[in-house]
Amino acid sequence: MTGQTQEIHFVTGKGGVGKSLIAAALALSKAELGLKTLLVELGELSYYSHFFHLPSVGYNPMPLSKDLDLALWNGSESLKEYARHLLKVEALYHLFFENQVSRSLVNVAPALPELAILGKITSSARKQGPPVPYDVIVVDAFATGHFLSLLRGPRGMAEAIRIGAMGEQSRKIDEILFKSPLCHFHIVCLPEELPIQETLELHKQLRTEFGVEARIILNRVVKTNLRAEDLKTLTVEAESSAFIEFLEVQIERTRSGLRKLTEACGHSPKQISFFSQTDPWALTKSAMEDLK
Repeated sequence: MTGQTQEIHFVTGKGGVGKSLIAAALALSKAELGLKTLLVELGELSYYSHFFHLPSVGYNPMPLSKDLDLALWNGSESLKEYARHLLKVEALYHLFFENQVSRSLVNVAPALPELAILGKITSSARKQGPPVPYDVIVVDAFATGHFLSLLRGPRGMAEAIRIGAMGEQSRKIDEILFKSPLCHFHIVCLPEELPIQETLELHKQLRTEFGVEARIILNRVVKTNLRAEDLKTLTVEAESSAFIEFLEVQIERTRSGLRKLTEACGHSPKQISFFSQTDPWALTKSAMEDLK
């Protein structure tokens, strides 16, 4: 693996649509191909520690399954690691960064946490900073609004600092994200009005602002061969029609959502079934099969 062949996948979407499950399923699919894969969470708290019943998830990658590791990255830890790598000598790091003035500047600097996270993710591709030696990185990214702020970080920093190493690195990160074939973007959606609307807005924003054509993944789709007239017959015949009515609503929502998404984006979304499993690995593997 080299930085120029590494795949980087960002998975985003409105909160509650199942983006973490889809990110895990995508990462598992890559690992099962024999590719050394890293699944990355962003932020301070780990969702996967609860989902996969893990004792803890930290900044340093930990094994999750064969060829699949898991890590939790945030801006401050990413910045600290880069500073240590750059300064080489631990004493210099503490002199420049572990003091009250420096910490205050880091906390108020616009876009610096986002820049540090994206710098970490793209370090191997840029050959700058600590390498991330994986064939594939799958990022369980922030939800829609915060995700856009994350992507705008390098461009904003490059515009603010036009001369010097920081400005140059910011431009290089932006180039890797949006002008190279290494990065791929996925928006997870549900067949419901608000998630569909937010997905369409994000898809349009990524296209117009960054030139990115994101892949849409429609999650929790009820798949059935029953026709509308079949459902009406079942509703009349069933002693309890609540479940049949639920199916009818979900099927109509899915059809309507698929139509809106396809018309607006020019391609049909990938569909992930509505699964009843409660076991996390069984659920992840089922979603993985639908992603293929």
